[in-house]
This record gives sequence, structure tokens and C-alpha cells, in this order.
Amino acid sequence: MAKSWSNKRERQYEKIKRSAKSRGRSTGTAKRIAAATVNKTRRRKGETKGSSRSRRRSSTRSRSRPRSRRR
Repeated sequence: MAKSWSNKRERQYEKIKRSAKSRGRSTGTAKRIAAATVNKTRRRKGETKGSSRSRRRSSTRSRSRPRSRRR
């Protein structure tokens, strides 16, 4: 758990970690999943110093037609 997380994010981390553990994940994996999820949420909400723009994408944006595969 990072110092820069708010109380809300700490609670979110613990809940995700508990959920992963109850689904049969190991402790280390549960911690990794929880931390990655919290950090992803923080980036999306703009709570980080240098919010990443690389993964931003509108959920309503879609292609008009599918790409065809080259053979």
C-alpha cells in the first residue's frame, strides 16, 4: 500500500485483495491484482501526478467497420 493513496483507495485495495483471496488467488497475486487495479483507477480519475494518456479511450468510440485480415 502506497503512502500517496487516499483512505478511499486504501479501502478499495483491501476489498479487491479480499475478493481475489476468496476466489482462490495466492496472497502475493491478490496484492498485485489489487494494487494494479487501484493504480489504474487513480490514473483514469486523474489522481496521479502525471496521468497517463496512453490508455485513455472513450467507451462509446467504435469502428464503423471491422478490419480485414491480410493473407
